Amino acid sequence: MAADRRSSWLKGVLDLLVLSCLTDGESYGYEIARSLADAGLGEIKGGTLYPVLNRLEEAGLVEAEFRAAERGPGRRYYRLTAPGRTRLAAESEAWTEFHRAVQGKLHAGGSTS
Repeated sequence: MAADRRSSWLKGVLDLLVLSCLTDGESYGYEIARSLADAGLGEIKGGTLYPVLNRLEEAGLVEAEFRAAERGPGRRYYRLTAPGRTRLAAESEAWTEFHRAVQGKLHAGGSTS
């Protein structure tokens, strides 16, 4: 049950988290997934991550470039665009406000005052 809850919570913020993974420069899917896992968000599978990256690319929030590798398969590298940085800043603020409201309610308990 706890895993189901985490999954539901993650769906609402995954786009924002993926954008945040690109603030320090470009990255590729596996590296983004590993960064999210290392942050304690659990394993994000490709079937979840790549549709997010495609959606962000279609929205103009990230740009992607395929690069061939000397060994093994090539990789698609993603980087934030200017509109992506703007969206990340706005959505981060909105998420922070929401988080504060949830935290306030949780710490207040059942009181309605």
